[in-house]
Amino acid sequence: MSIPYPTLEHASPKKAGFSQEKLKKIDSMINEEVQKGFPGAALIVVKDGQIVKNTAYGYKKKYDGLSLMENPEKMTKDTMFDLASNTKMYAANFAIQHLVSRGKLDLNAKVQDYIPDFKDQPGDVIKGKDTLRITDILHHTAGFPADPQYHNPSVSKDLFSQDRSKTLGMIIKTPLTYTPGTKNIYSDVDYMLLGFIVEKITGEKLDAYVENRFYKPLGLYDTMFNPLRKGKDPSDMAATELVGNTRDGVIDFPNVRKYTLQGEVHDEKAFYSMDGVSGHAGLFSTTNDLAVLLQVMLNGGGYGSHYLFSSSTIQEFTKASELNATYGLGWRRNGDKSMEWMFGPYASSEAYGHTGWTGTVTIIDPKYNLGIVLLTNKKHSPLVDPKKDPNTFAGDLFNTGKYGSVVTAVYEAMEK
Repeated sequence: MSIPYPTLEHASPKKAGFSQEKLKKIDSMINEEVQKGFPGAALIVVKDGQIVKNTAYGYKKKYDGLSLMENPEKMTKDTMFDLASNTKMYAANFAIQHLVSRGKLDLNAKVQDYIPDFKDQPGDVIKGKDTLRITDILHHTAGFPADPQYHNPSVSKDLFSQDRSKTLGMIIKTPLTYTPGTKNIYSDVDYMLLGFIVEKITGEKLDAYVENRFYKPLGLYDTMFNPLRKGKDPSDMAATELVGNTRDGVIDFPNVRKYTLQGEVHDEKAFYSMDGVSGHAGLFSTTNDLAVLLQVMLNGGGYGSHYLFSSSTIQEFTKASELNATYGLGWRRNGDKSMEWMFGPYASSEAYGHTGWTGTVTIIDPKYNLGIVLLTNKKHSPLVDPKKDPNTFAGDLFNTGKYGSVVTAVYEAMEK
């Protein structure tokens, strides 16, 4: 593309149409929660191609195991976070949008066109794999269960895999749990499969493809899979679960990690079954780098001299699914009131984004030319009651960890 796309610049809140006083209220709100025990966060706000706010709060690591550290590590603006399911957008979706724009991937093609072994088996109770399309997977209407836990043999049974080369075979064998196209079930399996499809088309492993095709050319050297293997130090990263994947000691499976995670992907399927590289989880990044990536979306598919995908592809991927207005192709949409917990009450109906289980959220609102990234390490906190509920961490209960109040406060800080 000969015409360069806009690149981000720093601007005063006033110049970008924000109230400095109201932005400071966000700082007070998050810092108050840090004082009450919330681990840490980083927030960046972009409007009209201008970075309006870029702030870090609290600590990237405050626990060693279940013990509070005497000298916790402070969060900084360049701290890298485990993005969890935001990987789906910034790795898998960016790759797929690029391939669609180049005519290398057809959204209406069958999965079987790319992975010939993906087919219905005689014993399958629910059929549909033979005709399953790429668009069905992106819409989370493919029929897969939400989480078959391939890494844990007590759950996955015959689908157990802690070997990346075997995991695709286990996905192919995974029984469908509902007839494709009849409902939305948000499933990690969808994006594990999409990651493998990207690899089949490109002939490259997903991490090499997205890092060399997108991130490095854009100057994003803090966005990567498996950062500890690529020259990063644990102290560059925000820590997550305190005792590995044991939920404070109540969960066990072969090879389970029992140390505080910092720089290794938390997600069990990504770490154990996919060697840290998957379409559904595994990407690490910073608020600075993600601001560039979301600006690619606001710019209509490029940044500076780099063209990634067409604006028509963005429109295709972010429009409402016929079945559920809160789903686009991968992207979640502010389609109805049920999404207010994420988007708040002031986001436009055009707004879209995604969240990640570790405590990450992206909001992109084309109506206001606005982008918000809030990254937290809310899972770097003790379980509330691990025996009763092994998935609710203390950090989940804070407003910062619920996203909506911070997103709402950003919209409220915009001068009308």
